Amino acid sequence: MKNYLKELNRLHQIMIQLRNPKTGCPWDIAQNFASIAPYTIEEAYEVADAIQLGDRTEICKELGDLLLQVMFHSRIAEEEGSFTLEDVAKSISDKMIARHPHVFGSEDRPTITAQSGLWEDIKAQERAKKGEKRTFDGLARGLPPMLRALKLQKRAARIGFDWPDISQILDKLQEEANELVAELEKTSRNQDLIKDEVGDLLFVAINLARKAGVDPETALQNCNIKFERRFNYIEEAIDLNGKKLEESSLREMESYWQDAKAFDPKPVFD
Repeated sequence: MKNYLKELNRLHQIMIQLRNPKTGCPWDIAQNFASIAPYTIEEAYEVADAIQLGDRTEICKELGDLLLQVMFHSRIAEEEGSFTLEDVAKSISDKMIARHPHVFGSEDRPTITAQSGLWEDIKAQERAKKGEKRTFDGLARGLPPMLRALKLQKRAARIGFDWPDISQILDKLQEEANELVAELEKTSRNQDLIKDEVGDLLFVAINLARKAGVDPETALQNCNIKFERRFNYIEEAIDLNGKKLEESSLREMESYWQDAKAFDPKPVFD
């Protein structure tokens, strides 16, 4: 038996033991699909974080945590008789073969750009077979809002519902910003309307990123890291002067912020 199969079987046996109603762990026994779903999402984000940090050891560990989630869900299903880990592996294997006819079939190998279009065509055919006829059918509502917005926009764009030029999105971004300003300047503020206008502004910003060929999630993650790094500089500089952040003026913090920008001109990631 290959070593990875041996370890997968070991993990499977560990999960069986953890879920044993008589001798297992009370917490593990009490879990169900819904209760561990948040942990599954959290582990996926921790994998992404480890990848951004470029730490191969951490990537390995976090992938292990994510694999545990797959095993956990599969064991719950196995206990209720709905599906098994083998069914999970078979399902994704069948899907990968069906979506790569140029590798596992007789079709010619496409360019990366052409393959992206073919991939979407194949997924559309899969949705049609499941009876999903509308453009957004099958698009998970549990996706993070930014990712779901991006997917909504991509699907709409595939049928021609899209701005032809990026300059039009920039105009729309300004329009939405003006509408938000108008709501904020009202004497009697309506928070529901303000929230709606903020949502419109964010949605257009995601569309702008898509049209510019930038993944908005990655762009925001990089911006977060950059902000954190530069703010840490401010905090350290103020600390070296024997002061605390709350004792410093906004002007002083802004001065250190400009210093941080000067010392940190390069992108977050090479």
